[in-house]
Parts: sequence; structure tokens; C-alpha cells
Amino acid sequence: MITAMQSYLRQWRHTLRRLRVDPRVHTAVRVCGYLLGGFLLSAASLGNRPQPLALGLVCASAGWPAALMAIGGSAGYLLFWSSAGLQGALWMSGGLLAALLVGHRQITKAAPLLLPAAAGLVVAVSGLAFQRVLGDTTPVTMYLLRILLGGASTRLFVLVDQRRDPIADWLACGICVLALAQVVPFPYLGLGFLAAGVLGTAGAFPAAALGGLALDLAQVTSMPMTAVVCLAYFVRLIPRAKKWLIGSAPGIVYLCVMGLVGKWDLYPLPGLVLGGLVGLFLPGQAHPAPRRGETGIAQVRLEMVAGVFSQAQQLLLEATDIPLDEEALIQRAANRACGSCPCRKSCRERDNAAKMPPLLLHRPLLDGNDLPILCRKEGRLLQELHRSQEQLRTLHADRERQKEYRSAVIQQYQFLSEYLQDLSDELSKRIPRTRPRYKAQVAFCANRPEADNGDRCLSFAGVGCRHFVALCDGMGTGLGAVDEGSTAGMVLKKLLTAGYPAEYALRSLNSLCALRGRAGAVTVDLAELQLDSGKVLLYKWGAAPSFLLTKAGTEKIGTATPPPGLSVTDSRETVERLSLRQGQTLLLLSDGVGGEDALRCCFATPDEPLGELAARILEFGDPESADDATVAAIRLSLDSSST
Repeated sequence: MITAMQSYLRQWRHTLRRLRVDPRVHTAVRVCGYLLGGFLLSAASLGNRPQPLALGLVCASAGWPAALMAIGGSAGYLLFWSSAGLQGALWMSGGLLAALLVGHRQITKAAPLLLPAAAGLVVAVSGLAFQRVLGDTTPVTMYLLRILLGGASTRLFVLVDQRRDPIADWLACGICVLALAQVVPFPYLGLGFLAAGVLGTAGAFPAAALGGLALDLAQVTSMPMTAVVCLAYFVRLIPRAKKWLIGSAPGIVYLCVMGLVGKWDLYPLPGLVLGGLVGLFLPGQAHPAPRRGETGIAQVRLEMVAGVFSQAQQLLLEATDIPLDEEALIQRAANRACGSCPCRKSCRERDNAAKMPPLLLHRPLLDGNDLPILCRKEGRLLQELHRSQEQLRTLHADRERQKEYRSAVIQQYQFLSEYLQDLSDELSKRIPRTRPRYKAQVAFCANRPEADNGDRCLSFAGVGCRHFVALCDGMGTGLGAVDEGSTAGMVLKKLLTAGYPAEYALRSLNSLCALRGRAGAVTVDLAELQLDSGKVLLYKWGAAPSFLLTKAGTEKIGTATPPPGLSVTDSRETVERLSLRQGQTLLLLSDGVGGEDALRCCFATPDEPLGELAARILEFGDPESADDATVAAIRLSLDSSST
């Protein structure tokens, strides 16, 4: 019987482990989390009126997570508030539109208050519409409070997503308690009291105090919940306090406060007791990680340098261009034309020539009829005006080039600031290093030797459980293509091995190509393999489509996009998310292979050895192509050392 029980437990452990790494389970959990987040935040109220906290969550997101949160929030507003929730559904629609248009884009990083302003505008416009059309009787103070909460909650959730500000985390805890205070799935079990009990047992003191304050603002009980939760927090500071005492502290303190106040309300008690017990199994977050010794000094220095880069970025963003003096160009053209004119002494239009409108420099000048003055030597004046037009075009081109340079510098300051701040945060977190569960198997095959091949293939380890495979295709053939492919591969490898995020590394390469005047000189395929989860992020910038081989067939990954180097400000890279945990094979192909035609001819299968698979695909490629052709095959296998 014992053997059967052990076998049963092993089977369950194996099933749980398999579910834990199943991408479908992860996707389902994320979908439920996004829906539930918007749904629960829609229950938040002040003065028994709905508040736009769910709007802040939607505006701080982007893509399909924002859509799911908007759906959950709309359902919550209609369920919790009935007809009064129609305005909440309108908030969700406006917030989703803002999130899809500008969420997580470069403009929101340059203007961090753009999304909060959009959220406040959505609340203001919807409030006015309901007052005018439906005769809503919301007081002016509540109307202004909603606008403030819409913008403030958006900014707060953006900071929480960045995970750099403990104050933002504490405020988010208070907001969550405020929303959960209205949710009672079972009699005498309010989720707000349960969350407050968790904060009193395992949360930081500011978070616990804000959680108690949120319960008082929600007016779900007449008891002073701020005092209850704060006193429950202080119980854990008692020397050698037993775990059972810490876990039961919220309930015990609440009973004591009831006795002191002289009021009896047992409704919050079950949630506080259950929350205290749940908090025992959570890691305590009483204070941010302390800064001690050389590590603390290094962290402070990193944050100071990150702050300098961030300030420099902001100063460059606020810099304004000096307008071109077009009137001076007109005056110079008039002086040159009239200064050597034989009729200058008797000319009555000489003074008027210097006062001609600058608009002349922006339109074609064919003959004297296009001039606003009557000039006896119009050919001389037209010639000088044409010369000024050329100078103006040159100045505009130079100004645009300076903008490209400045944009590249701003971009690099931003990347460096965020990267150094991330390094500082990692020093304080002291997260235990995760072990890789998978090994990367990579095979390359090319139609020319490496010294003559413009396709540069690299496979190297990144920081932590990251492995990168890069295929840089120098356009054309010959030494020029070889140099471009090698340079791009070298830059990416150095940045990524130093821990630079892949998105930043690619955009740095784009800036380098743009500033060197090498637009379209190289295309990039970059696969970021996450060896701890088996997921893959495939970044493509101008590269040919890739292919995923599965037992069900071949799937095309990505589409053709413009190459890097065309613009510093426009981001044209694409990101594809996929998984190689089930034995799939990812194929990166340069444009000389032939792509889908080569795969159709060779009948590739995901179980074939990688080297043979890459060689067969290259063999069935376009035989008439004079371009360099390279195939990179990637597969993940379980790492036996991690089991």
C-alpha cells in the first residue's frame, strides 16, 4: 500500500510539473488574471459611487492584456453597479482606445504624463456626457475626484509595472484593498478584510496602514480598521513572537479594539483571521532590501549615474530648435542681385527687394511674373533667389540630420539609464539564481566559407538563463556584405553578453546604421532562448520569414519588414513569441535560401538531426541565387543536470 501511495504521489508530482511548464496553462492563467484584475478593481467605491481605478489599470497596459482587463472591468461595473456602471463601461472603452493607440510606445517614455492625462480626459468627457444626456447628479467634488483618480491610478500602475518604487507598491496595495472591500463571495468573508489581514501579517508597514485606511474609506464597517491593521503589524515586532501569535494577530487585535470601542461587529473577523493565516505562508516584505557595504555603495553609484543619464535625456527632449532666418536669406539674395546691378542707382524697387516675403523660398520661381516686385534685371534676382532656395534646402537637411543625431543620443541615454537602474535593483533583490531546465542545440550551414559569406551566424550565452542566436545578413555579396554582417554581429554579441536587453541592443544597432549612413546594409534575426521556461522571443528587423517545424507541419513566423538604419525614431522591428518545449525546431533563413520553396521540396521534419536538416534545406534552396545563403536550426532539449 505504501508503494502504491508513493507511485500515486510521483504521478501527481509529474503531472503538476508538466502543467507548470505547459504554455497553454500559463496562457490560461494570464487570461484569467487580466480579466479578474479589471473585474475586481471595478468594485472600488468612495461615497458609495464607482471610481475609475480599473481605467488606470487598462491605460497602464497595452495589447491584448489591456483588452482583457477592459472586458473584465466592463463586466464588473455592470454587475456591481447596475445602471450606474454604464459610465464605468464607457471608461473601459476610452481607456482601451488610449492603451491600444499609445500604450508602451516610445512617446509614453518621452512624455510619462501622456497616459494619465488621457485617462483623466476620458473620465472628464464621460462625466460631462452623462450629466448633459442622462441627467447624472454626481456632485462636482466627486466629479473632480474621479478625474484625479483616473490619472493618478494610471501613473501608479505604470510605476508598479516598472517595479522600481516601493511607495508605488504600497499605494497599489491600498487600492487593491479598497476594491476588494466591496467583494463578498461568501457570507461573513469580505475579500478586503482578508487582504488587510495578509498585509498586517506579511506586508510592509506603509502597505498595512494604507490597507486599513482603504477599509475605513470604503465604509464597510464602523470599526477603526487602520488602527487594527497597524497594531496587528506591530505584533510581529515582538521579540521571539510565535508564528501562531503573528498569524492570529489581526483577529486578536480586532477583538481587543472592539472591547475598547464598545462596539460589536463580527462581520470583519473571519476575513482578518483567514488573512492572517494566509500571510504566514508568504515571505515578509517589511522593508526594502538594505544597502550595506560595498554592494550598497555600488548600488547608490549606479542609481546616481542612471539619474544623470535620465536628466540628460530630459534636457535633450526639452531642447527646442532655433528657427531658420528665412528673411535673412531673402535680404542676402536681394543685396547680391542689386549690389552688382547697373541699374541700382535709379531702381525704385531696391528697398522693396529686401522686403520680399520668405514664402518665395518655398515655391518654384520660373520667370519675372512670379516675383512680387517689378525688376528690370529679373534674371539676376531669380538666380540669387534660386541660390537662396538651395541654401535653405541644405539648412533643412542639416537640421534633420541634427535631429537624427539628437534622437540617437536621447535614445542611448534612455537605454543606459534604464539598464543601470535595473542593475541597481538586481543588487538589492538578491534573487537566487535559477537553473536552466533546457539546453540549446544550434546548427549552422552556409553555401560559402565564413571569410567570404556576408551572413554572420552567432550562438552565445547571455546573462542568467538566456541564450542568443543571431543571423545578421549583410546585403549583397563580397567584402562589403561580410564587413556589415560581421560588424552587426559583433555589436549585438557585446551588448547582449553584457546583459543589455535585446530590444535596446537592436535599437542601438539601428541608430548605428542610421548615423553611419548604412540604411538597409544589414538585416537581423535574433532569437532569445529562455532556458528556464523554454520560451523564445524572435526579433526580426528586415530579415526573411522564419519557420517553425512541428509534428503537425510547418508554420511561417514573421513577415518582411524594412531593414534597420532607415530612421532612429521609428522602431520597425517585430517580436514573435513562441515555445520550443515540445520538440519543435526553429529555422532562421537568410534571403538567399529560398524560404518556403526550399522547405516544401525537402520535406523537413522536427525530429531530424539539426546539422542534416540545415544542410538538406540549403541543398534544396534556390540554385540560381547568387546571394549568400545560410540556414540556422534551433532546438531545445531537457538538461539532464537540472533534473
